[in-house]
Amino acid sequence: MRIGCRAHDFGRLPPEALAAAVAAQGLTCVQLAPAKALPDVAWRAGELTPALASRTAAAFARCGVEIAVLGCYVNPLHPNPDTRRELLSLFKEHLQVASDFGCGLVALETGSVNADYSPSPANRSEAAFDDAVRSFSELAEAAEAAGVAVGVEAVASHVVSTPAKLRRLLDRAGSPRLRVVLDPVNLLEAENWTRQAEVYREALSLVGDRVAVLHLKDFAVTDGAPRPAALGRGGRVDLAPVLEWACGCRPDCCALLEEIDAATAGESVRALARAVDACQKLTGGVEHE
Repeated sequence: MRIGCRAHDFGRLPPEALAAAVAAQGLTCVQLAPAKALPDVAWRAGELTPALASRTAAAFARCGVEIAVLGCYVNPLHPNPDTRRELLSLFKEHLQVASDFGCGLVALETGSVNADYSPSPANRSEAAFDDAVRSFSELAEAAEAAGVAVGVEAVASHVVSTPAKLRRLLDRAGSPRLRVVLDPVNLLEAENWTRQAEVYREALSLVGDRVAVLHLKDFAVTDGAPRPAALGRGGRVDLAPVLEWACGCRPDCCALLEEIDAATAGESVRALARAVDACQKLTGGVEHE
């Protein structure tokens, strides 16, 4: 398994320095959100050029780090139609330059009816889900034209909140250009975290065939609800179902650690390596060195 991170968790640095910081932790792949990770890149149209993308890709390649995902976490359900159009256009710009970054996947979450992405009871409505289908169908069409794919990440508080809804989104959009960024902990909430293994197995059963990348982290429980933490620091996550699937079905999968920084990355890498070793032994794989 290739282990990586979100590049911006190591700071906002020039490509050469950022790639070196990631590689120094023994990480081999990243999710790069240019406006969060690279200096002098603003969150607006026209900022991403082929020259910037090629320079960034070359810097990471020299350090042996793959840009596995471009992150462009716009709200595809923004309540203002004009703003939604601008945000979808910005995402399409990321699709158009993804290949210049050496990347074939651009990811986002599934949105909220609130402009600031905060939870809303209306996120559970069929009207909101229908809007999500329209937005993701449009992005999938743009991905087809660009020769890349869209990574869809479900979150318990968003419009696509469960594995079943994620499967419905994929089926209704009907495009192979929609892939899944699976973050198991993001599927948890107060009502289901005690059944986490069941939730993870359901997700893998329903959308495992479309998983492109894993996001991995731990969680603690505060006031009855799960709160994200670096792997090995929350103490509550049980990744065995996910890692057993990865070791058995996708041993080359890219696993991106979240909630880390340069000071805590090593601890999370070791925690994941131990868990992967245990799963590889169960599935007949080779022990992680």
